Amino acid sequence: MVEFKKALITGITGQDGSYLAEFLLEKGYEVHGVIRRASTFNTGRIDHIYQDPHLQGVRFFLHYGDLADANTVRKLIYKIQPDEFYHMGAQSHVRVSFDIPEYTANITGLGALRILEAIKDYEEQGSKKVKFYQASSSEMFGAAPPPQNEKTSFYPRSPYGAAKVFAYHTAINYREAYGIFAVNGILFNHESERRGETFVTRKITRGIARILAGLDKKIYLGNLDARRDWGFAPEYMDAAWRMMQREKPDDFVIGTGVSHSVRDFVEAAFACVGISDWQNYVGVDPRYYRPTEVEHLVANPAKAQKELGWEAKTEFSDLVKIMVKHDLKSHGLEKEAEKIRLA
Repeated sequence: MVEFKKALITGITGQDGSYLAEFLLEKGYEVHGVIRRASTFNTGRIDHIYQDPHLQGVRFFLHYGDLADANTVRKLIYKIQPDEFYHMGAQSHVRVSFDIPEYTANITGLGALRILEAIKDYEEQGSKKVKFYQASSSEMFGAAPPPQNEKTSFYPRSPYGAAKVFAYHTAINYREAYGIFAVNGILFNHESERRGETFVTRKITRGIARILAGLDKKIYLGNLDARRDWGFAPEYMDAAWRMMQREKPDDFVIGTGVSHSVRDFVEAAFACVGISDWQNYVGVDPRYYRPTEVEHLVANPAKAQKELGWEAKTEFSDLVKIMVKHDLKSHGLEKEAEKIRLA
């Protein structure tokens, strides 16, 4: 009987979790994902890799669970006995974290603690070692001056950023106190056509498609001057996997090393469809501003390049094109999408 390496992924229905699941299946893993119970299907990003568990040779399984429930997290670890645990689940919308700060702290912060405590108990009972990946975030740096690397002090500017800082240090504490193989992937902004529709990049590309389809007249955004280091999400899952293959656990900043403003993204996205006077189609709504803004995030990924052999490959312009093409096609604008050529 063939023994597959087992991976357990929280947040598998999200952008990162879905790409990671694909990546690990291609690597020959048996992949288990945690999904929350809902009255409607929320598995759109992974439907194409779903496998009927009744069939022979299946290597992809879904389990109900919730990061707020320590008992279900614990039971899944004991039941599945994973070799690697990728913690991608979170309340991950920064602006929304100001509206639901307690929930964000509970899921994004304490969720990591619940998993690590369960892994600790599992290993202390003599079970096999479980490697743990914590999806940390560039939002932890917040107001820290750019560029940011692994030694930059954290200065979070949102409940989300603060919760991620807690999870980051919790992972390090369990690594040092209990010998758990725990790594932090400090990922800067990474986008794709699977990005949630309320995140600014997807809001822009989807908004353009809706304007061309005659459904909307304008896109309403917040701070156009905020600068971010934007990369292509699938490549970042490769970096996460590489961290987990090391002999010793460590923490890594992952990014492109180049930043662009939201305005730059808007201009590039409209340019994809031949619109230069984009200002006529974009409105600024103060409700989308954060109470405390993060002005400039840009990674210094030198450590990842040197020790993981990883670097971003997709250029900013191509990332924008990939997302615009997808949203045009999803709105029946195939002819317009075909005109967009990647470099």
